[in-house]
Amino acid sequence: MNRKQDDIYTIGFVQAMTTDNWRKEMNRAMQVEASMHPGFNLVIKDAQNDVARQIKQIEEFISEDVDILIVSPIQSVPITPVVEKAMNAGIPTIVIDRKIDGSNYTAYVGANNVEIGKNAANYIVSNSDQNQELKLVEITGLQTSSPAFERSQGFQEVLANHENINIVATIAGDWEKTSVGNHLGSILDSVESIDYIFAHNDRMAMGAWEMARSKNLEDSIQIIGVDGLFGPSGGIQLVKEGILTATVLYPTGGAEAIKLAIQLLEGDQIAKNNLLNTVVIDKLNVDIMQNQFNKMNQQQNDIEQQQTVIKEQVITYNSQSNLLKIMAGLILLLLLLGTWAVYLVFKLKKRKRILELNNAKIITQRNQIEKFAEQLKISNEVKINFFTALSHEFKTPLTLITSAIESIAQNPHKQLKEFAYETNLISKNSGRLLRLINELLDFRKLESGNFYLKPLKTNLYEFIRNIYEDFQSEALRKSIDLKLEADNKGLMVYVDRNMMDKVFFNMLSNAFKFTPKNGKVIISIKENGQEKVDVLFNDSGIGIPKEDFQKIFDPFRQAGNNTKPSSGLGLYITRKFVELHKGNISVSSHQGAEFKIELLQGKKHLSEYKVSEKDLKLQQEESEKLLDSNFIPEELPEPINENTETILIIEDNEDLSYLLKKRLLAEYNVELSDGSDAIEKALAIIPDVIICDIHLPEKNGFEICNELKSDLRTSHIPTLILTALSDKESKIKALRAGADTYISKPFNFEILKESLRTALFNREKLRYYYTNKIDQVKDNAFEDSEQTFLKKLNHIIEKNLKSTGFNVEDLAQQMEISRVQLYRKVKAIMGISISDYINSQRLSKAKSLLQETHLNISEIAYEVGYTSPGYFSTSFKNKYGSTPKQFRN
Repeated sequence: MNRKQDDIYTIGFVQAMTTDNWRKEMNRAMQVEASMHPGFNLVIKDAQNDVARQIKQIEEFISEDVDILIVSPIQSVPITPVVEKAMNAGIPTIVIDRKIDGSNYTAYVGANNVEIGKNAANYIVSNSDQNQELKLVEITGLQTSSPAFERSQGFQEVLANHENINIVATIAGDWEKTSVGNHLGSILDSVESIDYIFAHNDRMAMGAWEMARSKNLEDSIQIIGVDGLFGPSGGIQLVKEGILTATVLYPTGGAEAIKLAIQLLEGDQIAKNNLLNTVVIDKLNVDIMQNQFNKMNQQQNDIEQQQTVIKEQVITYNSQSNLLKIMAGLILLLLLLGTWAVYLVFKLKKRKRILELNNAKIITQRNQIEKFAEQLKISNEVKINFFTALSHEFKTPLTLITSAIESIAQNPHKQLKEFAYETNLISKNSGRLLRLINELLDFRKLESGNFYLKPLKTNLYEFIRNIYEDFQSEALRKSIDLKLEADNKGLMVYVDRNMMDKVFFNMLSNAFKFTPKNGKVIISIKENGQEKVDVLFNDSGIGIPKEDFQKIFDPFRQAGNNTKPSSGLGLYITRKFVELHKGNISVSSHQGAEFKIELLQGKKHLSEYKVSEKDLKLQQEESEKLLDSNFIPEELPEPINENTETILIIEDNEDLSYLLKKRLLAEYNVELSDGSDAIEKALAIIPDVIICDIHLPEKNGFEICNELKSDLRTSHIPTLILTALSDKESKIKALRAGADTYISKPFNFEILKESLRTALFNREKLRYYYTNKIDQVKDNAFEDSEQTFLKKLNHIIEKNLKSTGFNVEDLAQQMEISRVQLYRKVKAIMGISISDYINSQRLSKAKSLLQETHLNISEIAYEVGYTSPGYFSTSFKNKYGSTPKQFRN
């Protein structure tokens, strides 16, 4: 093909419409790709979804004799003749996205729409039980377009092999979400339990979701779309937000079309059909895809900026060339300008080479994204866990501080000494927050290399003994045997006392955190004969898995068996501080954990630092002490009224559980659990309300709530989730587990009290419903666990009503729960004892027999289980105000 004037090729592109983001992205991809190839001019015309307008625009390009034509047909059949006209005129024509009715074109670029339909169907099949009957609705695109026909063809071809999956309805859309609403609404009203909706693009899928939401069906129907665009309203974002279950990536092919056009114009051979790869995007890979697009967009922006710089330099170069022509007579100036021009050419080529290298890097990075995706996912999970744990670490002390301040503020006339526990909480938890902040600052300094040792000559035994003494009260409280042993109590070492105080303090804190009551913690100081000293910390706690020995010293990481919230920075900072002293730290585990810190004696290894020989008197830094108070909480009194409602608080933070108990005892009977015996304690006492934290040592709050709500004996108990987590996902998870209320830390105590009152008030309203209207509910769809329990209870009582020996023990045995649990369950639901309820059922049956039969009084008494007609008459009169005979008359 001959070059035109100025060596410029013209590529004409007729776009179907630009009313949606997918088409705009196609245009953008073409423009970016064309800008990377000097000598090629791209002209875009928009048909605005008008077939006649598109035909006219194609004919304009034919009359302008463009070098190559690219067409995205609105409809296949009407566009075919004009495309053939272009081919007959000798203009190579590339068809993109939608096909024409025939094969008279140079090349086709686009995704395999049949394969897209198959991918959607295979996704539904792979995520469904083979024996499960599924109902599907398909929403197609414009019927006259090839993608709509081919996607439907591929979708139905796969489902034809699965008899348990039925397409109950097909809606003919027009690619816009407004074409979905009314028709889909009618289908949702007439067809029950639709499982999936497959829409041919994400916009119609969004319309389907909005209609499902209007009928409260958005959680029961899974919606799959097509396009997978990146951006605020694109399919990827919709999947991430949970609006769509999945979307099938439908690449625009804009860049690929330009590449094919350039290959054609440069005389290369190209394939007739150029199909683009596609993939299903769901919750498993949506973060990976979004990160990939973010990276690609950033790199594309960099390329565009560099191209702008190149264009500016080209303009500069052209202006200099013109100046050279004007000043041809000035030889000296011509030489200078020539030198400048050569420099610019060199710089331009260098920039161009940089662009080519960057483009190659982009291609390489695209290929590496899948390889790095798993590592990125693991890294993200580790950091998310770090911030979640850090949030819990901050919010629990904040909760204790704010609750204590509220208690003081609500009682301004009391003496300060009466708030000794509250003021101690404020002081202790303020210190905790300060330590957390200092830990983060130490981490930042270590990462930036800004720590500088200040070694002091130090008696190692006395130094550690000061820290050891701070833990003695805690050891006494938890019944932990704490010992400090040393071969040489006069051993001197050179250390930065501030750093090593944090190291040894962190070691003891970890040992106490994971050592149970009645356990052991032993500190040993030993010389190993190589001018080294070993400091050993042994505990009888849960130990550390062998595979985690190295991982626990990395930032944000912790042992796999550690269920306690932690920032994951403590051991990392400890290792770094020890290494700054040219020492080493290691761990082993056998019936507990043993950390060994190895320090060098003498000061040769610290020659780069200024070493002080003064053995300064050791001082305790109060701001660095975790156990900064020996305050022992007073014993709380037992509730005066035995009939007071019982609250079970499941919280592993002893300070918080004690404070909640102290503030609630005035109105409620309060029981405590640290989480290890939560289920057993709830079953034993059957409380009226449960307050439960999420981060607990064994089962988390979600699991405990779900287990109690699933157990017939405790399903009626209102549950309040109290936690440091405030994200939407955690709230939804708590509500799905059966929680009645979700309260985030730090919380206002009055809000907690009102939540408790509301829960008890709602339970009282349900008592009236269960005792007065249970028989009015006939539709099983409205039953809950309490209604099922009462219907079973009534059925057993009705069946045994005639038996005079039938009692509470017999009823409990047939209900398969203990007598105590039956009593507490019935008392909680209906407010009366089980024996009174059985007697009420006997008298209610007797009342019906008096009205509907001709049995005499004695026969009716025996029929409902009374051994004495006289006692029956007395009981009947006490309940209904008249004797059985008077009632019948």
